[in-house]
Amino acid sequence: MKDPAQVIQDTTVRLLRMAATKLPQDIEEALKAAHKEETEEIAKTQFAAILKNIEIAATGVPMCQDTGIMIFYVKVGNKFPFLGEIESALEKATVEATKKTPLRPNAVNPIVGGNSGDNTGRKIPWINWDIVEGDSLEITAFPKGGGSENVAVLGMLKPGVGLAGVKKLVIDNAMNYMGKACSPNIIGVGIGGGADIALKIAKKQLMRPLDDSHPEPEVAAIEDELKKALNATGIGPMGLGGKTTVLGVKIDYAMRHPASLPVGVAVQCWAARRSTAVISKDLEVEYLTHPVEEK
Repeated sequence: MKDPAQVIQDTTVRLLRMAATKLPQDIEEALKAAHKEETEEIAKTQFAAILKNIEIAATGVPMCQDTGIMIFYVKVGNKFPFLGEIESALEKATVEATKKTPLRPNAVNPIVGGNSGDNTGRKIPWINWDIVEGDSLEITAFPKGGGSENVAVLGMLKPGVGLAGVKKLVIDNAMNYMGKACSPNIIGVGIGGGADIALKIAKKQLMRPLDDSHPEPEVAAIEDELKKALNATGIGPMGLGGKTTVLGVKIDYAMRHPASLPVGVAVQCWAARRSTAVISKDLEVEYLTHPVEEK
């Protein structure tokens, strides 16, 4: 009989390893396409270096020395029978993956200092819970690097600036940080709700596939508009100039207070690491983002 805690732990260790060493197919294909389309010599060289890095990482080493802070998005069915096993299994998996992959220890105490040495500690790994109908468990490992995280912003805009103000915030932020976030980037934008809600929405957008447009045409149009505008800046890969500054812009929103227009902007580097698996109530595992690794 399978041990549910062990299945969840083993699956998560594998997710973290896959996230650290191999990009999802949509990201890798977008980087290859950008390299092919690029005409600027310096930019083309930067893309060649990124693609070589991806090739080396596929042998089983992390694609970036900054393997991120450990974040999980957990979508669990209300009838999944092993809800109580999840949190502990994710923490144990983080410790194990840190040793085995290996992952760089990135969990530092902001009050007294010191690195935990295993990527765990107070409130880390951070788990985003989503309880849904059903009897399965979906886990997305989302190790988030520090460089791109450092250029995230929250704008508490005056409602009167409207969508023009939202767009200006996104563009101004990119022009401010230029290549500091290891472009080409993916930009997540969360509009409305409150300060914390806008940022949570923004970060969640970074997990959407690149070919995924918002289901509401008005929002999808803004996504496309901002992507074109950001690529027109010429910032390019690593901020050294070129055609491709962003691989995608993803937006979602929540209803807002009449007095507030919160806008969260989350930024992801080219190493857009995420990996997802689904565990059934019978403890069968399906890997969604890295299906080759399932064999």
